[in-house]
Amino acid sequence: MNYSDQNRHRSVLKKIARKALTDREFLPDFSTQALQELTEINNPASDIGDAQRDLRNLLWCSIDNDDSLDLDQLTFAEALPAGAVKILVAIADVDALVKKQSALDDHARQNTTSIYTAGGIFPMLPEKLSTDLTSLKFDADRQALIIEIMVAPDGSAQNFTIYTALVRNRAKLAYNSLDAWLENTGPMPKALVSVPGLDANLRLQDQVAQKLKVRRQEHGALHLQITEARAVFDNDVLVDLQAETTNRAKELIENFMVLANGVTARYLVAKKFPTLRRVVRIPKDWDRIVELAHEQGFDLPKTPDSKALDGFLLFAEAKDKVRFPDISLSVVKLLGSGEYVVNLPGEAPIGHFGLAVKDYSHSTAPNRRYPDVITLRLLKATLGGLPVPYTNNELKALATHCTEKEDDAKKVERQVRKSAEAMLLEHQIGKQFDSIVTGASAKGTWVRLFHPPVEGKLVQGFHGMKVGQQVRVQLIHTEVERGFIDFKKV
Repeated sequence: MNYSDQNRHRSVLKKIARKALTDREFLPDFSTQALQELTEINNPASDIGDAQRDLRNLLWCSIDNDDSLDLDQLTFAEALPAGAVKILVAIADVDALVKKQSALDDHARQNTTSIYTAGGIFPMLPEKLSTDLTSLKFDADRQALIIEIMVAPDGSAQNFTIYTALVRNRAKLAYNSLDAWLENTGPMPKALVSVPGLDANLRLQDQVAQKLKVRRQEHGALHLQITEARAVFDNDVLVDLQAETTNRAKELIENFMVLANGVTARYLVAKKFPTLRRVVRIPKDWDRIVELAHEQGFDLPKTPDSKALDGFLLFAEAKDKVRFPDISLSVVKLLGSGEYVVNLPGEAPIGHFGLAVKDYSHSTAPNRRYPDVITLRLLKATLGGLPVPYTNNELKALATHCTEKEDDAKKVERQVRKSAEAMLLEHQIGKQFDSIVTGASAKGTWVRLFHPPVEGKLVQGFHGMKVGQQVRVQLIHTEVERGFIDFKKV
């Protein structure tokens, strides 16, 4: 099938996405019962009587993608004596409107995550909630869970507390424009200009985030750079794929969220509550990681060591910045997938190998991830002096289900992304590209183009190709429905 411009349309990708979702037992549409419940929810949770504190006067802001409306968290920093800083993270109180065992909750529990594809977003919660009534949207009063942490000058978390409060988002900021300002390569974002004092607060937040990053890396947190392709549309016609990598603004949020997610786990442990942990186990394929490092001229110990592995990653980036994202991806695959597990009171935690932390939950994105809703309910139960809202068996079943559905969601997103890549290249059969070999095994040889950042199979001339080798290739075949892209060596 030939996709002309009028058919090279987001709707085609949406059809592919919907089929991929149903094939993997996701619910792409909300049930009649859920929609009926939705008609009865017309106001946000913003009653100061239900909140412990009123923090609407603080300079809260959100930092997310340019087009994100499902805003889960706000941040704020306050300088303390002797170089310490108080960090506040506000989390959307989704549970205030989406009650356990409701039809809306049933849908969220089945899908467990919002799914972001080139064909559109399939939200875990209806957009009336996730982008409005339960979103920490700009210039609106919202009830939130507050994670308050005192960070010492060396980047260590000294004290923390959790409570509910009323908040108000003063500025909706986007990663790329904020990054340019933080790096002094672009102007101050307009949303920042209009809020006196917020610029200084964000500089303070950035300073703390960088200290947190350094401290995490000192403990073995892995320095990874994964390149992701984002579909670019013009009036719903796919026109390009742009590579997206991490930046300073993304690091600010990442470091604050790792900090907050560690605090929520430790808080629940202190209350003798079970926790739903996000873990990455000690890698079983460590020997292959050692081989990969040796191929690059770096020696790793025979036993898993995250700090030594991070040393290799820093070495690899300095050696070859072009190939580093592919080495990062190889390491991520060899580390194995993350998973959700239940940690009962008194049990030793498994930990997160990639982040080099023992205590880690998912709690900061309840509009988008169901494990975060579970943790939110556990935290609110402790604040209200209520019993644990889930039995241990319920939590264990949910942990298994959330892990399985997250893996399924990644497969759906990858499938639609590959279809978008095939769609973009379909009319360029015969064109030549510069590429790098990203995989070479008995299963096949794969290359990634430098632009657009598309990966495909090298079906001719692949003998003797090695990972990391740069090669000129010619596009010979695409298949949009299956996301197939085939090249031959020039």
